Amino acid sequence: MFTSVKAFEGQQYSTLKRQCLQSGLLFEDPRFPATDDSLFYQGNRIGRVVWKRPRELCEDPHLFVDGISAHDLHQGQLGNCWFVAACSSLASRESLWQKVIPDWKEQEWDTEKPDSYAGIFHFRFWRFGEWMDVVIDDRLPTVDNQLVYCHSNDSNEFWSALVEKAYAKVYGCYEALDGGNTADALVDFTGGVSEPVDLLEGQMATDEVARNQLFERVLKVHNRDGLISCSIRATTVEDMEARLDCGLVKGHAYAVTDVRKVRLGHGLLAFFKSEKLHMIRMRNPWGEKEWSGPWSDRMNFDDFCQYFTDLILCRLINTSYLSIHKTWEEEVMRGTWTHRQDPLRNRSGGCINHKTTFLQNPQYVFDVKKVEDEVLICLQQKEKRATPKEGKGENLAIGFDIHRVKTLKAFSETETESVVLLEPKLVTGCKTKGFILSSLCRELTLDEPPQTCWTGMCGYPQLVTQVHVVSAEGLQGQDTNGAVDSYVIITCEGERVRSPVQKDTRCPNFDIKGVFYRKKPKEAIHIEIYNKNMIMDTFLGQVVLFSEPNERQEQHTLHLRDKGSRQDNDIPGMLTVRLFTSTTLTNI
Repeated sequence: MFTSVKAFEGQQYSTLKRQCLQSGLLFEDPRFPATDDSLFYQGNRIGRVVWKRPRELCEDPHLFVDGISAHDLHQGQLGNCWFVAACSSLASRESLWQKVIPDWKEQEWDTEKPDSYAGIFHFRFWRFGEWMDVVIDDRLPTVDNQLVYCHSNDSNEFWSALVEKAYAKVYGCYEALDGGNTADALVDFTGGVSEPVDLLEGQMATDEVARNQLFERVLKVHNRDGLISCSIRATTVEDMEARLDCGLVKGHAYAVTDVRKVRLGHGLLAFFKSEKLHMIRMRNPWGEKEWSGPWSDRMNFDDFCQYFTDLILCRLINTSYLSIHKTWEEEVMRGTWTHRQDPLRNRSGGCINHKTTFLQNPQYVFDVKKVEDEVLICLQQKEKRATPKEGKGENLAIGFDIHRVKTLKAFSETETESVVLLEPKLVTGCKTKGFILSSLCRELTLDEPPQTCWTGMCGYPQLVTQVHVVSAEGLQGQDTNGAVDSYVIITCEGERVRSPVQKDTRCPNFDIKGVFYRKKPKEAIHIEIYNKNMIMDTFLGQVVLFSEPNERQEQHTLHLRDKGSRQDNDIPGMLTVRLFTSTTLTNI
């Protein structure tokens, strides 16, 4: 997603390695020392830990032995199956793991050049909108000469243990990885966008059509190099890591390592036979307790939906215009929920239950111009996991609401489609919480028209008026017996708001609003209705309105009139309108 890379905590790998080689000393990371502070935030609970370098654990250490594989990972004495499952998925994608493990050939132990070894490694994770290059030394925690945490099948393979150490450094300590969300790790490894799928809510086990549609989505994500994880929800503490009769484990993150349509039969029979099996393959980070049903390691997708409750799809967003696949436009916005006493400056309004402050949350606007357009929104929050002093913290529950609107208080933008309102779910104690929003959008920051150098010459708005065109009835086109395809245009001081076309009806429900900041309070507001035609649109009638400050917001049903010199003449049809005008420019 991003090409630039930032050094985590300012540590430059190449500089540090060069200094070590020049001094002849192996690297010891002062930012993540070989002490209990790097292991725990609540005190040592596993006994005496000895930090050892790989060469102290075996004679011939390597990053990779016979390449990289999902089977290289085994979870240690840490409840981080979510991280290990994500690593298993990562290992199956060469283009992805080479981003996380850069320059892997240069980092590999070289038996022919022992002097090139400096005890330093670096890995990369996508953190809050940018790739971070994380430097570590290769001292690993051991008990009785065995690695305490993540390890490989091969005793001389260390890529998984070193990646885990770098990830623990980012989060503050190893214990901070005890319990987490696979989606976080998948995003950190790819810079992609995670999508949770609730298999229970979607009734995937019983709805065959929905299940087949889901399989196609999962297959597409897999075939386009996305990462996938799944789990069986544990509803009680006793349920955590409980083993089912079928061999699956509750509350446990599994890595999906393959998704395929398998044709039945052999040779030409398989080619011509239309029947196929939908298959999915998963891996348990424990490396044991496998599915005991049909197909062994692989599982039929029907069985998968029967047992599993949650699925996480991590999509890679393709922004290349040279790609044969669908491409996306992307925009990344950063911001904070900031609480201030001044309502106009407050940006922490709480959830929709707080109606008086909800609209004070950060707002972003984006356009949906075509029916077939898709919008993918990813909202992330800076993690608060662990520091040696503060211990493990909890993030706020956050969310967003999407509203389709026809007009905004955007001053230079009078017409659009959708607004995203970002909301912290918890109001109490919410002062400043950072977030990142990934979508093609722009932020709405003004509550009233800005004061500029031209204000003195051109004037500044004195009133704000909201015009709500509700509906019309009795419209009549050229064919007096037929319905019309009508739309309405609201005009005030040169600004216009146009509604979508309401097709094939003489009584359209327009429900369109326009907000106008008015410098000339005595100038009229015009509302015109037109019939949409292939060659030229035809005028169906209008109303001309004046609105005084602080009038009651009443509904008016008015006769349509002609225009020009005939504007006193009635035209068939009625228009229902609501108006509200205020001298306080932030009232609407």
